[in-house]
Amino acid sequence: MGDYQNKRTDSVKVREKLDHPVIDGDGHIIESRFVLPDFLNQIGGPDLAERFQKEMATARPGRPKNLFWSAHTGKGTIDRVTTMLPRLYAQRIEEAGIDFCTLYSTMGFRVQTLHDDELRQAGCRALNMMYADMFKDVSDKMTPSALIPMVTPEEAVAELEFACGELGLKSAFIAGEVLRPIPAVEAVAPQLNDSVRHYTSIGLDSPYDYDPFWAKCVELKVAPATHAFNFTGTHASPTSYLYNRLGYFATSGFAAARSLFISGVTRRFPDLNIGFLEGGVWWGVALYNDLVEFWEKRNVDALLERHDPANVDLGLMEEMYRRYGNDYMTAERFMENKDFFTRDGRTSPGEVPDFVDEWKNLDMEKAEDLLELYIKPFYFGCEADDAMNYTAFNSKANAFGAKLKAMFSSDLGHWDVVDFGEVLEETHEAVDRGLMSDEDFKDFVFTNPATYMTRMNPDYFKGTCVEAEVAKMIKETGEAA
Repeated sequence: MGDYQNKRTDSVKVREKLDHPVIDGDGHIIESRFVLPDFLNQIGGPDLAERFQKEMATARPGRPKNLFWSAHTGKGTIDRVTTMLPRLYAQRIEEAGIDFCTLYSTMGFRVQTLHDDELRQAGCRALNMMYADMFKDVSDKMTPSALIPMVTPEEAVAELEFACGELGLKSAFIAGEVLRPIPAVEAVAPQLNDSVRHYTSIGLDSPYDYDPFWAKCVELKVAPATHAFNFTGTHASPTSYLYNRLGYFATSGFAAARSLFISGVTRRFPDLNIGFLEGGVWWGVALYNDLVEFWEKRNVDALLERHDPANVDLGLMEEMYRRYGNDYMTAERFMENKDFFTRDGRTSPGEVPDFVDEWKNLDMEKAEDLLELYIKPFYFGCEADDAMNYTAFNSKANAFGAKLKAMFSSDLGHWDVVDFGEVLEETHEAVDRGLMSDEDFKDFVFTNPATYMTRMNPDYFKGTCVEAEVAKMIKETGEAA
């Protein structure tokens, strides 16, 4: 049997017409699980490897039992095995119309959420060691992303230093939320910890300060990207994967973006880029425009002007009750309860409570500051067949004429991609339909996925097949600065 021969697909034909490369912001690795014990043995010996495999094979309490056929099987055999073998993968991404690809873990979705600290940390490290070794010979065409455990900032920093500082991986796959025991339950029934947990953010209201991790990302020039795997709580059906999956990645990205933004991460770390993968961009568009509207109505000056309880005209209210009340909504009863209308939001007369200014972590002066604090650092991974990708570039609808940083993310390796050869062609349908311009498309498949990495690490694409084109883009636009 000879070597696999690439097909001249519809995506190849689209790529041939472009005057710029196509950079995939999010392909996936389908792991050869039987290989991982080799690397776990290096970390903790055969006992650790055996414990890890047993834990991975154990059903998680509360997790829906009816999951999914996640990757290609049956007729899709060649596509499944492609994403398991780096040399074949690197050859076949051309069939998808792609020049270069950053890859993220599949197995890591589960490994990141293991409750056992030792197994979670060892699993992430073993996978990173495996990825670094597997893809070292195809680094001109693709690169794996480091899997970072996020239960505590200390473990996150330690793995980032190892995977990116020692192994040389260049990007990071993080969880936007962390599953933790509920303190009240843990205090009285710790045996229920595995069954009763809740999700907490890594920003707003987190029990930990993750600033050391963001600082380490900036120091090591690594752009973190959130993926999540939350099929519990309000998102869970025990019988329907479709119910669980619809809008799920968008919902988790929405929560992570709100948390990181409101907690002021983008203000404190202006050089940090953050990616929200697989959920598309439409929710990011909605969040951005909502933030503009909320700022205009709920910045502290607007609240004090329009909603300060101290400005309530009790005399006017009494008069209106007297004119328009009835036998049980009387002016006299209103005056007996008038304090309710003047004490809202006040700790004492003349004092503005700290909680009134919910923008304090952002040091915003005007709504246009969102262009720097939201539009600039946030990047949104969009799958090829997402019909809402064009909304990122709709400057007529988006406040201040903004275009969000949507980036082409193939999701190669997962069920969403039924045929390698359709990926870029599906993405280009938005141009064919007049929803995106050629320039928007270039930003989507080249400029944005490139600057997501190069604004933090101008050398990210050094030694790759797109090095020259990225260097030219940086020189012409200054986008790496």
